[in-house]
Amino acid sequence: MNRTFKLRQLLTSIFFLSATISYTTMAQSVEVVINEDGVERHEEIMLPTSMTYPLDSLLNDWKAKNYISLGKDCETSTINPEFSDSIYIDRLSRIPAVMEMPYNEIVRKFIDMYTGRLRNHVAFMLSASNFYIPIFEEALDAYNLPLELKYLPIIESALNPAATSRAGASGLWQFMITTGKLYGLDSNSLVDERRDPIKSSWAAARHLKDLYDIYKDWNLVLAAYNCGPGNVNKAIRRAKGETDYWKIYNYLPKETRGYVPGFIAINYVMNYYCDHNICPMETDIPEHTDTIQVSKKLHFKQIADICDISLEQIKSLNPQYKREIIPGDAKEAIVRLPLEKVSLFLDRQDTIYAHRSDELFRNRRVATVVPVTASKTNTPRPEPTVGSGTLINHKIANGETLSVIAAKYNVTVKQIQSWNGMTNTRIAAGKNLKIYKQ
Repeated sequence: MNRTFKLRQLLTSIFFLSATISYTTMAQSVEVVINEDGVERHEEIMLPTSMTYPLDSLLNDWKAKNYISLGKDCETSTINPEFSDSIYIDRLSRIPAVMEMPYNEIVRKFIDMYTGRLRNHVAFMLSASNFYIPIFEEALDAYNLPLELKYLPIIESALNPAATSRAGASGLWQFMITTGKLYGLDSNSLVDERRDPIKSSWAAARHLKDLYDIYKDWNLVLAAYNCGPGNVNKAIRRAKGETDYWKIYNYLPKETRGYVPGFIAINYVMNYYCDHNICPMETDIPEHTDTIQVSKKLHFKQIADICDISLEQIKSLNPQYKREIIPGDAKEAIVRLPLEKVSLFLDRQDTIYAHRSDELFRNRRVATVVPVTASKTNTPRPEPTVGSGTLINHKIANGETLSVIAAKYNVTVKQIQSWNGMTNTRIAAGKNLKIYKQ
């Protein structure tokens, strides 16, 4: 079975989780002790923004409300067992990973945070990941990348395709517009392919591969993914050429210092959550879905009305469309629908395209140019013709110019030239000029 067929088969069995609400983030951090040459210092490391979203906000999404629940037979305990450092070291070493999973005080602090006061967030992530992990694994595997990178979007976006950072990064993998365009993700007023779970995942896999080709070290790749290769290169120079993440750690931007430890910790938690009495929220994966090629402009409301699908469901299935408009007339686009609605759409597509078209696409009408009616004060004076008006023979005085003469009779220079068959503005004193005064 080829990869394309497997991917298509996979996509018909998943439903996209899309939180389109605005989050009020809570500043959260972990305090760590850094030992430098025998000298200890305290440092506060910010948690990844995605892990600071209020749980109520995460659960407020249409998809979460309909398909994620606390579970009937399982509830996350408030008790988090304590383990020794040796247990954490052993568990990290047993994660089937290509990427290095080292353990230190900073990683421990992040594990304590995730399994402690953020344990309900982890329960939500475990459930939401059912929608996306298969997509991430497919893209990563295609580029022969470590599959443990599938947990990177948890750090980046809390698995929210519509997440947007203060810096302007968007989507599950938090692409900036410029980087997204480098990897074929289109962004305009109607479409943001950074929010497309499939396209953005394949773009992220290519980007991660390109970064690995540069650094040959996965910790540096993660740092570069977060703060950009320029900042990583600067940190390497300041660390006198060191290329070990932990040796350039102090030279990285503050938000990046917690990125790799946070990633290691989330890999630990996603593998050992049961040992910390964390129970995934229950996920009821809904009906299969499939895509339809669209070659005309189409509004979500047209589909909702004719195919009897809720507007919120269409939005969550198609998070890349920013204004409920699919611009299929610009270039071929796709719309994802529940499988049982696909045949209905195909059977009634002419009706769908015509339905409420004038109302929903009013700003796309063809405008007629209306002639401008000049005001009285700006109405140009009609050009007198030879023989119209009162003929005056003006004798040119010394020093007079055509413009002076034209102003005297309230006519134009061009009119005087026309009346007298002149091809230039040269005149001589003593000569006569014909002036037709209105």
